[in-house]
Amino acid sequence: MKAFDYGQIDPAYLRQEVEYLGSEEPGTVVVDPASRHLYFVEAPGRATRYGIGVGREGFGWSGTAKINMRRSWPDWVPPKEMVARDPEIRQKLVATSRGQGVPGGPTSPLGARAMYLFTDHGDTGYRIHGTTEPETIGTNVSSGCIRMVNQDVIHLYERAIEGTEVVVLS
Repeated sequence: MKAFDYGQIDPAYLRQEVEYLGSEEPGTVVVDPASRHLYFVEAPGRATRYGIGVGREGFGWSGTAKINMRRSWPDWVPPKEMVARDPEIRQKLVATSRGQGVPGGPTSPLGARAMYLFTDHGDTGYRIHGTTEPETIGTNVSSGCIRMVNQDVIHLYERAIEGTEVVVLS
């Protein structure tokens, strides 16, 4: 993975320690799609804030989930609805252990790490993951997933273990 040139990103989306006024417990992930920031609550009143890319018009979501699985350099297996919306995706897909997709590695759209979000009803289909397009951080770009610069998703992955609560604000 080549290093990301942080000079390419708006400084408002650079990872930093910030004051946090929410009431969530330390260890909680809070996603604010409106500001395109994700917070990892460190302690009462403190959080690490990361810039993110979020769902484009019609693909946003809100609610509470938990990180149920975490994967390093995950395969990307797009849902059939995504392939139907963008048939050009089909040309990039090969057989993986989980179905037709892009094998994990530097060309996988999920980037360096992925955290899989589940509710009591099962897999939401949404992920917090890295990206091969770091220039999209700070935009409404995805099909609902929360994308991060690879170096930032690695930083979060080492702290947000399985079972971590994720709150996505409306």
